[in-house]
Amino acid sequence: MAPASVLKLGQILNEGKTKQIFELVDEPGHVLVQSKDQITAGNAVRKDQMEGKAAIANRTTSCVFKLLQEAGIKTAFVRQQSETAFVAAHCEMIPIEWVCRRVATGSFLKRNPGVKEGYRFSPLKMEMFFKDDANNDPQWSEEQLLETKFSLAGLNIGRCEVDIMNRSTVAIFEVLERAWATQNCTLVDMKIEFGVNVHTKEIVLADVIDNDSWRLWPAGDRSQQKDKQVYRDLKEVTPEAMQMVKKNFEWVSERVKLLLEPKACGRVVVLMGSTSDLAHCEKIRKACGSYGIHCVLRVTSAHKGPDETLRIKAEYEGDGVPTVFVAVAGRSNGLGPVMSGNTAYPVINCPPITPDWGAQDIWSSLRMPSGLGCSTVLSPDAAAQFAAQIFGLSDHLVWSKLRASMLNTWVSLKQADKKLQACSL
Repeated sequence: MAPASVLKLGQILNEGKTKQIFELVDEPGHVLVQSKDQITAGNAVRKDQMEGKAAIANRTTSCVFKLLQEAGIKTAFVRQQSETAFVAAHCEMIPIEWVCRRVATGSFLKRNPGVKEGYRFSPLKMEMFFKDDANNDPQWSEEQLLETKFSLAGLNIGRCEVDIMNRSTVAIFEVLERAWATQNCTLVDMKIEFGVNVHTKEIVLADVIDNDSWRLWPAGDRSQQKDKQVYRDLKEVTPEAMQMVKKNFEWVSERVKLLLEPKACGRVVVLMGSTSDLAHCEKIRKACGSYGIHCVLRVTSAHKGPDETLRIKAEYEGDGVPTVFVAVAGRSNGLGPVMSGNTAYPVINCPPITPDWGAQDIWSSLRMPSGLGCSTVLSPDAAAQFAAQIFGLSDHLVWSKLRASMLNTWVSLKQADKKLQACSL
């Protein structure tokens, strides 16, 4: 990585307690986010220097944003530039902290007497706080946010935009919650911020997500907490105490890199009755690729060569790689039922339906003898999605792509509705 000094920095656009934002002269539309070695609590009522914190925070943020971007979540992150800085899209920040909670703790208990620590929110509990240091970041309602009528980078923040941020916060939390679970670590709560990209006018996840942004409890045990709450809870700040805080931050920055690694490596094996079905199968393979799933295409006929079909089946059962079989056979589908009757692996029928005999042919994929459990999906994209859902049960990266896809579909519909209403008016 090139050091930040290689970049031609313009004016300081903003400076906070833990970072500076610089204009990039040679990269219009981009900024440099430079972290500081400062740690604060209680709106900087307590603040200390912690050597190395800038690098730790930058590593954490960069890994988190890479994870989210690879899943398909829209963020301002562009690239990690140096040990202590990253490049991001220039955004006008929406002055709201969105807080998402899975477990009741901290300030929530003070504001909601009677709720015991550890109460689990299902669905997630959403809260928002207006960024106003002078008034200790007061909690706001959706109505207050809507009535403020913010306008940032030419985008008016109305009902559509508030709903998008709300829905996005939930999806982002769930992706990170699932990822941290692979490290036997509970994501208790989290705060994030959104900005409006000054060029695209899109709302994107912005600012940073580092160890200041969440509560993390290994094995769900608060006594093992690794986040900034340890610093907040210090009765006295001593060199020994600060060393313990730094050690926790380093633990998180090392573990967060592991979140980018898949926990399981599965594949889809598409069996086609003949090469006339190749175009249909290629669509399945392409869709699998969008989820990061390896896909293999094979040709075999359960009617004309059942011994070879079963030999191919055994080939993929014998190497220990988690596998989903997809049977693509027109006319009379023998592939799916034969495979389902002879393997404990999942089998999906995805017959290429034709307009002439399709209504009759489909029954060979739907009417199964007892003891067979293959499902039938007509769309190649949907067959790949179903396979991804199976793998997503054990692979958080595949699951994250599915979750982000759900979010992006919802956002597209929301924006289409807003545009249509504007045209109608």
